Amino acid sequence: MPAPVIYYIRHGETSWNAEGRLQGTQDVPLNDLGRRQAAHAGNVLANLLKRDGRDKSSLPFIASPLQRARATMELVRGALKLPPEKYALDDRLREIGYGVWEGSTLAEMQAADPVLYARRLTAKWTMAPEGGETYAEVQDRMRDWYDSVDVRHRRRSPWRHGAGADGGARHRDAEERRRPFDRAGRGLRVPRRRFAEV
Repeated sequence: MPAPVIYYIRHGETSWNAEGRLQGTQDVPLNDLGRRQAAHAGNVLANLLKRDGRDKSSLPFIASPLQRARATMELVRGALKLPPEKYALDDRLREIGYGVWEGSTLAEMQAADPVLYARRLTAKWTMAPEGGETYAEVQDRMRDWYDSVDVRHRRRSPWRHGAGADGGARHRDAEERRRPFDRAGRGLRVPRRRFAEV
């Protein structure tokens, strides 16, 4: 059976992205630029689906439950001429939780607790601010989601969290790009899958 192809889109920009603030689990909405980025990403995805010979109406769409991801999803689906509300939510696709650091800039975090900030720079995989997640914990939940795609052998189109979408499209082969990263900062091999980042 052929390996599933996964298309993913990062949410559009928010005011906190523009200010350099960590959002984590905070439900910050898209700003005007973010809404334009999301609509543009939908047009880019339409071209990728056409190029790849995929029927947009037969693909499942999945988003993080945070409103910036949902709004991005709905704008993308609108650009694809699909019903905006017809998609699933999966909490495993949410952005990393930064706990007490959410809403802060990197400079503010460093000023508030320089020792923890310095320790986290060297040990992101295993330490987190109070109430936050480590990269290892995020990797575990993302691996759980990813493995569920493999179990069901279905194509998925998740809308993930991360930095604001730039609207560009890149095709990524997981073997070549070696992502996501392991605890040492090296890429994990994800065999037999291709990713397209929109």
